[in-house]
Amino acid sequence: MTALLLIDIQKGIQETGYYGEERNNPQAEENCTKILNSFREKGLPIFHVQHCSTNPGSPLHPSKETHAFYPGVAPKNEEPVIQKDVNSAFIGTDLEQQLQQKGIDKVVITGLTTEHCISTSTRMAANLGFDVTLISDATAAFSKKGIDGEFIGANMVHQIELANLKDEFATIKDTHTLLSEL
Repeated sequence: MTALLLIDIQKGIQETGYYGEERNNPQAEENCTKILNSFREKGLPIFHVQHCSTNPGSPLHPSKETHAFYPGVAPKNEEPVIQKDVNSAFIGTDLEQQLQQKGIDKVVITGLTTEHCISTSTRMAANLGFDVTLISDATAAFSKKGIDGEFIGANMVHQIELANLKDEFATIKDTHTLLSEL
């Protein structure tokens, strides 16, 4: 059985500045909403993952309004919410156990950000034995400064992360392909 993991699609990651100067895939949240609605229509399992930063200055700290889910992907009452305070959706949570209890062996991963929690959770899911599909246009990355201070654009960061995950940890698909296969 396949489940959808929506990771860290929270208001605090909508804006550039805290995470990087630019962000790619401005349509990522809209694509997450499309995928979420399709999973809901088909009655497939859905898990929302919410980052609860321990840093009081973070936009994802539970005391901040920006800790809330992006409105288009807010969980419904019966959909589990997994709260975490590290980059992996599996460390310090019962996500693995919940997936196993429901007989889930495949996960579709969407959310933010590609270079942080998406990459870490994708690797961990694969290492735990799940068959992982990562949706390239339902994830997004931020620009970075390299070790020598050079600017690395958000799309480059995103593409490198996808290339690192491709085949070894996940099958990479876009939203249109996933929706046509569901």
